[in-house]
Amino acid sequence: MSEGVDSRVAREVVNTIKFLAVDAVEKAASGHPGLPMGAADAAFVLWGRFLRHDPLAPLWPDRDRFVLSAGHGCMLHYALLHLSGYDLPMSQLQAFRQWGSRTPGHPEFGHTVGVEATTGPLGQGVGNGVGMALSAKMMAARFNTDDFRPVTHRVFVLASDGDMMEGVSGEACSLAGHLRLGNLIVLYDDNHITIEGETRLAFSEDVGKRYEAYGWHVQRVDGHDHGAVGQAIQAAIDETERPSIVVCRTHIAHGAPHKQDSADAHGAPLGADEVRATKNDAGWPLEPTFRVPDTVRAYFKARAEEGAALRTAWEERFEGWRARNPDLAAQWDAVWNRTVPKDITRKLLDAAPTHDDATRSHGAAVLQKAAALVPALVGGSADLAPSTKTTIKGATSIAPGEFGGRNLHFGIREHAMGAIVNGILYHGGFRPYGSTFLVFSDYMRPAIRLAAIAGLPAIHVFTHDSIFVGEDGPTHEPIEHAFALRMIPNVHVFRPADGFETALAWGMALERVDGPTLLLLTRQKLPAIDRRATGEFADPRRGGYLIAGDGDPDLVIAASGSELHLAVAARDALAASGTRANIVSVPCLEILLQQDPPYRTRLFPSATPVVTIEAGRTDPWRVLAGTEGLTLGIDRFGASAPAEVLAEQLGFTAESVIARIREWLG
Repeated sequence: MSEGVDSRVAREVVNTIKFLAVDAVEKAASGHPGLPMGAADAAFVLWGRFLRHDPLAPLWPDRDRFVLSAGHGCMLHYALLHLSGYDLPMSQLQAFRQWGSRTPGHPEFGHTVGVEATTGPLGQGVGNGVGMALSAKMMAARFNTDDFRPVTHRVFVLASDGDMMEGVSGEACSLAGHLRLGNLIVLYDDNHITIEGETRLAFSEDVGKRYEAYGWHVQRVDGHDHGAVGQAIQAAIDETERPSIVVCRTHIAHGAPHKQDSADAHGAPLGADEVRATKNDAGWPLEPTFRVPDTVRAYFKARAEEGAALRTAWEERFEGWRARNPDLAAQWDAVWNRTVPKDITRKLLDAAPTHDDATRSHGAAVLQKAAALVPALVGGSADLAPSTKTTIKGATSIAPGEFGGRNLHFGIREHAMGAIVNGILYHGGFRPYGSTFLVFSDYMRPAIRLAAIAGLPAIHVFTHDSIFVGEDGPTHEPIEHAFALRMIPNVHVFRPADGFETALAWGMALERVDGPTLLLLTRQKLPAIDRRATGEFADPRRGGYLIAGDGDPDLVIAASGSELHLAVAARDALAASGTRANIVSVPCLEILLQQDPPYRTRLFPSATPVVTIEAGRTDPWRVLAGTEGLTLGIDRFGASAPAEVLAEQLGFTAESVIARIREWLG
């Protein structure tokens, strides 16, 4: 885009960005004015000269991505979106942080047009940027040809001191350097200020040297010098073999006479007196607030026209490429649209393993079928693929400079894996999955939670899902993790009992488009379940379903995963003594709880005693068992011993379960 900008116009544009942020924060009496004021110069250069986008086509596939990882400074982004011509009218800036507005306190993907990622927890946006850049590289490897390259865009991330401190960004950027993601450019707003004061209170490392060690291209500039920033961004674009970071030394609340370089400007309004002084020093009128001069409108209108021209030229060339390469174009559509067969779950269920085995092994078999049916499916693990069994057979691995494969190696970086999987989904074009042991989901909770907020259909495979990990001991034996994950709204947690339910879980995960799905799989072998019930109440897609029993039981036993076969054994033993028990499998409690009351009442008739069985925390199962029911589980940490010894000692044998139910029944 155009480089020749009159210095007076440039200063007017920067001041407009600054004071839109200042005025919005003042009106809301809440927010972070300091970062928008300090980063406005660098943002002006990026958005004015380099960012390729079209506000009239915000989902243009080859647009550059911009991620504000420092989400607390979101008024910078909202001001830029409004000025650029996105559907974000002035009334929305004036409603900053208010109920129902499209300008929430941190950026939200899908809520505000032009926002590419839901950021807020620091460091996550940097990880998202790595995922976006990786996705773009993978798309380019598959679809760029000698006659046309439909994927040429870059990923720009604006990060703060806090982003640099958080471990997730370090993990992700280490991997980005290893993979040589030359399409990733981070602008680091190095303003030396956090909430508590100057960064030197707790942060004195040389970030640039750290990134050099990661294998990044590193530059240092005055973040308020437009020429220097522009030269650095151009050099970063020209460096195609390494990701780039531009360390922009800036001043928080730049131009505020009493609060520049002060923590006071980080997370609170400047206040009426400081706003007056700042505007006076800048020669900016006090009234009206939310002022946008005509020259600034004209400037951004010209930028928008340039963006539209880039987009329409791309579309014309893309249509020609599509006509010349029909097979490749069909593959593009399948990947870009994340095409999933409408009957994916049925197809996977038809191919479901029927033999006794660990559900992680069943998962491996189902994954191969799913990969054949879903071209967009890619994924890997945090260095545990031999244990999680999540390698796509016959596919190559993503490696430094080589992006045509389907198997991802995240290294021992669970934090980054979650953020990168989200970034791949934000970018568009693939259905990614990650995998590790369930106990390590603690490292990934922030990314899973953000995927739930953003409605991203992330898939994570968590194996070694209970105390039956065995000899590894309590540090590796999840007790509270299943319910900790179930507590996150909009997350589906599947704990399948056999090959059939494992195929069900994968199918429903791939069908889902509005939130994450987690598959909790066993290390130990399990018997295949004999499903004896039929009819509408035996529908496994409803989260909980009848597998054995009739309409008038003496008892209902509900179980998930590796404990379902114990429930079946208990039913058979109780039947011999005249007690009729219905067995309800609960592969996904969240989906079951969404069912209509008549369905749930049929599974759990009122006044009928309920027993639940799961090798984990018991109290949350009261949602099914009620206050008077029996919840069999484990409310202590595990121990280091063979799995069969743990089952004996902690009451997870058929004999123990039967004895405890009989004792409870009296």
